[in-house]
Amino acid sequence: MKDFNFYAPTEVVFGEQSEEQVAALVKKYGGTKVLVHYGGQSAIKSGLLDKICGLLDEGGVAYVKLGGVVPNPRLSLAQEGIALCRKEGIDFILAVGGGSVIDSAKCIAYGVPLDGNVWDVYLGKVKPEKMLPVAAVLTIPAAGSEMSESSVITNEDGDVKLGYSNNLSRPKFAIMNPKRTMTLPAYQTAAGVTDMMMHTMERYFTLDGDMDFTTDMAEAMLRSIKNAVFAVLKNPQDYRYRAQIMWGGSLMHNGLTGCGVDEDWATHQIEHELSGMFDVTHGAGLAAIWPSWARYVLADRTDGEAIHAQRLSRFVRFAVNVLDVPNDFTDPEATALKGIEAMERFYHAIGMPINIKELIGKDVTDAEIKEMTRKCSRDYKATCGGFKVLKAEDIEAIYRLARG
Repeated sequence: MKDFNFYAPTEVVFGEQSEEQVAALVKKYGGTKVLVHYGGQSAIKSGLLDKICGLLDEGGVAYVKLGGVVPNPRLSLAQEGIALCRKEGIDFILAVGGGSVIDSAKCIAYGVPLDGNVWDVYLGKVKPEKMLPVAAVLTIPAAGSEMSESSVITNEDGDVKLGYSNNLSRPKFAIMNPKRTMTLPAYQTAAGVTDMMMHTMERYFTLDGDMDFTTDMAEAMLRSIKNAVFAVLKNPQDYRYRAQIMWGGSLMHNGLTGCGVDEDWATHQIEHELSGMFDVTHGAGLAAIWPSWARYVLADRTDGEAIHAQRLSRFVRFAVNVLDVPNDFTDPEATALKGIEAMERFYHAIGMPINIKELIGKDVTDAEIKEMTRKCSRDYKATCGGFKVLKAEDIEAIYRLARG
């Protein structure tokens, strides 16, 4: 078990009337002039944007609006937001939307007080010591960015997608009204659940298997969210299960399921290059990669039989405790493989792909695989993962396994 610090300072305001508190919350956390940051037309068509702006008006909070965030949020819009904030004297950023909007807001918040290029933060060249405060009115449960320290930005120059984590960026508050998620398309709902589950799975697959409380909690969350997504896909207006998904997305990425364990994140890093190159939905990309990552890691014996046995034990526990696979004590390898197959059936049952061909609708080329491998390995200089440390040749092998 690893020593750990658990830090989750975000104030969560959850429920059907939660939005009514937005102006008071902005003032509570020091905001006097706000950038209201949002995505495309959904926030406008739903009436949420007008409601939030109206509540800010009523509360005497000045604001400026900036829309246009797209999935896999772009650096160019964040740079536009940085310039706008400096020009208008913005001191607080309110993201109205899902993870992409919140991530874009965090990028802007880093950049406003920064003397230099905000992309250098994501490249790891600069560690910011301050940023504007950020908060969220969540409309799409998935990324968990409303409580996490993470953000991910895509630089259109080279289609490079990078993440950066810093506790400075944890939102001051998050307003969550499950009713705002009832109009989400089934595909977006399923992709969101896939993403939030992967946030916990990347922490669950660890060689530190003796933090039982964290592991038990992770398994319970994964089982609950699986049940909830089927209920919501059957009845999109089901408030009870929409609420489970919304709260689950936050808890599965605020650090709680990583307490006392090493984390992996290889599937996320490998997928980032897929969504950077093909502009696909992040959660769907994770579903397309994970089964191949799992099979590759399960089969690996290059780190010795003792490590292989630890990995095998984790895959068996996942199969049995999360996916209800009967435990064949005489053949743990078979149990582990049945768990991976059960996860593939789950992905298909909720409309997610299980390989790259299903994801992008065509064959991925050798040249594209090599380019994604190069970017993922930072020009063959970096590794990814902790459960199994992946070099460039391992990353390429996983892309090839995932071709479909």
